[in-house]
Amino acid sequence: MAFRFVHTADIHLDSPLRSLALRNAELADLVGDASRQAFTAIVDLCLAERVDALVIAGDLYDGDQTSMKTARFVATHMTRLHQAGVRVYMIRGNHDAMSRISKQLVMPETVTTFAGRALSIAQSSGGLDVVFHGLSFASSKAPESLLPKYAGPHDGAINIGLMHTSLAGSIGHDVYAPCSVADLQGHGFEYWALGHIHVRKVYPGASTLVMPGIPQGRDINEAGEKSATLVTIRDDRSFEIEERLTSVAQFERVGVDLTGASEWGEAVIRIRSVLEQARAAARSRHLVARLSVIGASALSWTMIRDRDLLLAEAEQAAEQVGHTWVEKLELAISPPGMENQGDNADPTLELAQSMRANANSEAFRSDAREFVLKTIADLPPDARGFAGKDEAGLERFLDDVLARGVDLVAARLKTGGSQ
Repeated sequence: MAFRFVHTADIHLDSPLRSLALRNAELADLVGDASRQAFTAIVDLCLAERVDALVIAGDLYDGDQTSMKTARFVATHMTRLHQAGVRVYMIRGNHDAMSRISKQLVMPETVTTFAGRALSIAQSSGGLDVVFHGLSFASSKAPESLLPKYAGPHDGAINIGLMHTSLAGSIGHDVYAPCSVADLQGHGFEYWALGHIHVRKVYPGASTLVMPGIPQGRDINEAGEKSATLVTIRDDRSFEIEERLTSVAQFERVGVDLTGASEWGEAVIRIRSVLEQARAAARSRHLVARLSVIGASALSWTMIRDRDLLLAEAEQAAEQVGHTWVEKLELAISPPGMENQGDNADPTLELAQSMRANANSEAFRSDAREFVLKTIADLPPDARGFAGKDEAGLERFLDDVLARGVDLVAARLKTGGSQ
């Protein structure tokens, strides 16, 4: 016999997708519901594999949620697990700490939500005694290590720790309950069920540490297949770790090389061909592609000018491929032979270079920054995320907008204006 459990974290139910919603409301609805479907897939996995427990290492919710629809959704799935005899062990992460649902929702007695004081819960199955050790965030901040608050291992049992932590730090993640892999492995537990960092990673050693990653990506920065972890503790107390697909919508960066393309129809055919290949490679039900068009093509100025038309063509191609979406179109395309122009430089290109230099001047950027900030202030709160979340994001937004503006002016001059 063996003891088996599923380990997941960072589901982020009802995560807002404001920037995506501004570009494509239908796609935002798909991705928003995908987190629910991923959680359903996790519960289905527990039932299909007849596991003993489900472990959720923080951030089931995404913040200060008040939706009763979400409460009913979670309660329904917890009841399914309860009826199948699957126990649930969960801790609150930094996002859960802000959620009223996480504190008010009544769960079946087989669901343990660890509180702000470390607790140890024993469960026996398959001839093995397993002890789950957990500690929830008391607030949305945890600047110091939580490890000293955990009890030591129980003799004779398999000890599993649940912790929501940034470990030693990760790009794109704030510092929460920091601690080192070595410290965790030296604590004496056989397995650490971690959460918080959205990229899956397994740390073998004296004890096994698993960061399962987010089970459903929400944007292009969470690209690729997403999963939960199925863990089997064998009779000899060894661990088998399996990754199981949970993502419904899979974000991917998809490049299309249009070098040498001279006809619009040829470009569209290439785009569709690349999308077909990407769709075939993706195991999730939906592919959400960020399309990057590159290469040297005589169509470059026309594509820059008619960017919206090219996006519409790409979206139509994606629809024909099936279960495929274009989240955004990026252009890094140029006219052929630009690098060899020398003294015979195109006057339009010279004008573009001059405009680009002016656009990058501090005086111009200051005016542009002021205009963007004023525009943001006039918008409702849910629509303010298009220009980044912080000062660095705003500067990247300005870089992109100013560069695209210069290219668009040059494209209209080269092609004789709009059609």
